[in-house]
Amino acid sequence: MSEQSFQTLGEFIIDKQEDFLYSTGELSRLLSAIRLASKVVNRQVNKAGIADIIGKVGNQNIQGEEQQKLDVLANEIFIEALSQREVVCGIASEENDDFIEINTHSNAHLSKYVVLIDPLDGSSNIDVNVSVGTIFSIYRRVSEPGTPVVLEDFLQKGVNQIAAGYVVYGSSTMIVYTTGNGVNGFTLDPSLGTYYLSHPNMQFSRTGNIYSINEGNYVHFPQGVKDYIKFCQKEEEDRPYTSRYIGSLVSDFHRNMIKGGIYIYPSTSQSPTGKLRLLYECNPMAFLAEQAGGKCTDGFQRIMEIEPTELHQRVPFFCGSYDMVEKAEEFMKNAHPQS
Repeated sequence: MSEQSFQTLGEFIIDKQEDFLYSTGELSRLLSAIRLASKVVNRQVNKAGIADIIGKVGNQNIQGEEQQKLDVLANEIFIEALSQREVVCGIASEENDDFIEINTHSNAHLSKYVVLIDPLDGSSNIDVNVSVGTIFSIYRRVSEPGTPVVLEDFLQKGVNQIAAGYVVYGSSTMIVYTTGNGVNGFTLDPSLGTYYLSHPNMQFSRTGNIYSINEGNYVHFPQGVKDYIKFCQKEEEDRPYTSRYIGSLVSDFHRNMIKGGIYIYPSTSQSPTGKLRLLYECNPMAFLAEQAGGKCTDGFQRIMEIEPTELHQRVPFFCGSYDMVEKAEEFMKNAHPQS
């Protein structure tokens, strides 16, 4: 193990604090809260199968999706951890109808940051022991500090993010995040309960050979996506594409960033605006992708330039190795010319 590998996440956050434009130590405390919550969620995920935390709660979230028990538990854990650090004035979660105004401490309204979070991405896979994850996105509030947080603090373009990342709970547990100065990954040593720098300066390769899409929905895809899939399946010696789809955005993204590939969740005839949420999933993943040399669009325009209009807005999603996303966009534009 190299000397760099012995650097802990906490040490790394402190060392890189000067890279952050508005650094006063608050962002470090915020990231530390996410680190702590991820350890607690990891412990719960690892008990799946021997504790009563698998299965559905019986409720639906705002998206009309059946909530899993671990969805609810992870949501509570992250909200509790973020609320207690006196650096967050508001939280928006995929699992809640509306944003949460933090008023658990006297200085809450003075806090500069809001957090948007998908507490447990891919949770329907938990009962079959497939990797799941957490996705987070951090913004500076646009409303005046000292006043209650408002909806406009959350409805910001992705280009305004000051940090974003994900936690993948798999064969090992990792935090991968960016503050706009590259992407770094940290692996949890379960024996010590400490995250160590294991994947410095993570990068998408310019191109790859993996395409990740739920081909079971093929008949419902736009023609441009169908054409791109046919292109990927065409047999040529110099284009050995292979299909890999886990069904957990964090896991598919993580694999593609390491090995090179594209992830696509397009619009369909059944879901004309797509399925993935702009604020909780697409913007943070787009920030990471671009910082790692990749590209992320809705098939026509940059994800992080989309103007949000609602908390749970959905968009089509094309993300991964730069050249592969460009090629997919080419097929989309040829099949769906826009005026």
